[in-house]
Amino acid sequence: MSHLISVQESLERILTAFSPVETEAVPLREAYGRVLSRPVTAPFDFPPFTNSSMDGFAVIAADTLPASTDKPVWLRTVADIPAGSHFDGSIRPGEAARIMTGAPLPEGADAVVPVESTHIGARFDGSAMPEKVGILQPVSPGDNVRPRGQDVRAGAPVLSAGTALRPQDIGMLASLGFTSVEVHRLPRITVFSTGDELVQPGEDLTPGKIYDSNSYVLRGLTRQSGCQVIDLGLAKDDPDQVRALFEEAVRQQADLILSSAGVSVGAYDYVRQVIESEGKLSLWRVNMRPGKPLTFGRYQNVPFLGLAGNPVSAFVGYQVFVLPVLQKLRGLPALQRRSVKAVTGEPIRTDGRESYLRARVTVEGGIYRAVLSGHQGSGNLFSLIQANALLIVPSGVKSLPIGAELVAWLLDE
Repeated sequence: MSHLISVQESLERILTAFSPVETEAVPLREAYGRVLSRPVTAPFDFPPFTNSSMDGFAVIAADTLPASTDKPVWLRTVADIPAGSHFDGSIRPGEAARIMTGAPLPEGADAVVPVESTHIGARFDGSAMPEKVGILQPVSPGDNVRPRGQDVRAGAPVLSAGTALRPQDIGMLASLGFTSVEVHRLPRITVFSTGDELVQPGEDLTPGKIYDSNSYVLRGLTRQSGCQVIDLGLAKDDPDQVRALFEEAVRQQADLILSSAGVSVGAYDYVRQVIESEGKLSLWRVNMRPGKPLTFGRYQNVPFLGLAGNPVSAFVGYQVFVLPVLQKLRGLPALQRRSVKAVTGEPIRTDGRESYLRARVTVEGGIYRAVLSGHQGSGNLFSLIQANALLIVPSGVKSLPIGAELVAWLLDE
C-alpha cells in the first residue's frame, strides 16, 4: 500500500463497503430531516373536496355574465358556508351562498365571486349574511375554485424513497393524514481525536500543547449531515488508550468509527497499528492535498475512517470521503455537490496531487471568480473560515496562470 491511490478510486472502494442503515417507523412530529425508506402515495384525493380559494360568494357563473360596476347582478343568498361546515342544499339560478376560503363548494355552484367584486366591497367583518348580494364583475366556471384532487389524486406518488423530509414535506404528509412514516434510523457515528499534544478547551495550555479543534469540527459536520454523533473524546498517543476508544465504539454499535490524527507515519501514530491488530486495513494514503494520510478499514468488522490530524486536512477529508458515506448510510441518493466553474484571480502552484484549495468565490458580471483565502498550509483553520469554497486542482497539474477555470465546491449554505 505504499503507492498513492487516486481520490476517485479511493472513494469508490470506500463506498462499496457501506449500505443504508435499517428502517424504523417514527411519529410524523419527529420526522424532520429523516430519510424516507419507502415511497409515499396519496391515500385519497387532495384536496378531498372541491372548495373555495377565496372569501366571497358561490355562484353559477352564467348568472354573472351581465354584471358590471354600473349594473350589478343581484342574487338571493340562500346559505352561509364557513370553513369546516357543509351545505346540504344546492345553488339554483339566481341564487348565491356566502362562502369562506377552504369551505366546500355547494352543489350547483361552479365559481366563486370574491367579496371585493360585490357590493359589500371589503372583507367580511363578522356581519350577518345579507339577504342578497350585488355582483360587480362576471366570473367564469372554475374561477376561484380548487377542484377535488387538483393537487394529487388517490394512489399518485407524493414522495419517493430517499427523500430527506423538509418541513413542507411533513406538512404534505400531515394534510394526507399520516401520523408516522417509515424512515432510515439515524446512523451512529463515533468521533474521537488522538495526540499527546491535544487538550480540551478550558484546560491549561501548557508548553507544547494545543487545543483540540478537530473533534468539534467533525461533530458539527456529522450532526449537520443528519447523523447521531457519539463523542468518545481524546486519546493520547498510547496504543492502549487508542484501543479503548475503538472498543467503546464497538460497544456503542457504531455504523462508522471516525477519527482524526494517528494515521500518518509518525513514531507515535498508533491508530493504524490498532486497526491491523483487530481488523483489516483496506486503504492508506490518497493522492490528494491536503489529507494524504487517509486510512480506511475495519475494526472488529465496524468500518473505520481515519482522517489526517491537521485541521484543514480533516475538514477536506470529511468533505471528500465521509460526507458521501453518510449520505449512503442515511439512504440518500449519491451526493450532488453544489459546484460552479470559477476563474482564478491569481497564479496557482501545487505539488501535482489532486488539491483542494481554500478560496473565496464571488460573482462578477455573471462570471464566478476565485481567489485563495490565505496561505494553504493544512493547519491554517483561519483561512478555512474565510473561505466559501474549495477550489479543485486536478491531479498532475502543478501550475496554473491567472484566468484558469477550475471546479469549485461551494461550502456556504
